[in-house]
Amino acid sequence: MSYQEAYGEYHAVNLDAQTSHASPVELVLLLTDGLLDELARARAHIEARRYEQKAASIDKCVEIINGLSSSLDFDSGGETVANLARIYEFCANHLNGAGIKLDPTMVDEVIRILSTIRQGWKGVQERNG
Repeated sequence: MSYQEAYGEYHAVNLDAQTSHASPVELVLLLTDGLLDELARARAHIEARRYEQKAASIDKCVEIINGLSSSLDFDSGGETVANLARIYEFCANHLNGAGIKLDPTMVDEVIRILSTIRQGWKGVQERNG
């Protein structure tokens, strides 16, 4: 087994352990952390002109964003949830544009937006224990 495979297996087991008892807010934070890590990889792939890896990385980011968006509770969330859904949609579209234009600054903008959203979720977690 290679180092990369071993690391991947460790990461999967560690993630399973983290998610098995996580609250919904903790799950959102875990997904957002993974998304921010993958965005950094996507940005690096764009800069290095690694086109296949860039495409795979952006696809993974968009899947995570779509997962976050699909988990929103539109019935009880009101305007806040609707706005968050629009922000997630903007981020997904902006990332696809970044991949087409090979523009790392567009990825940076998505990173800033999602970092701000993450801070908001972290605040919710801290207020609710």
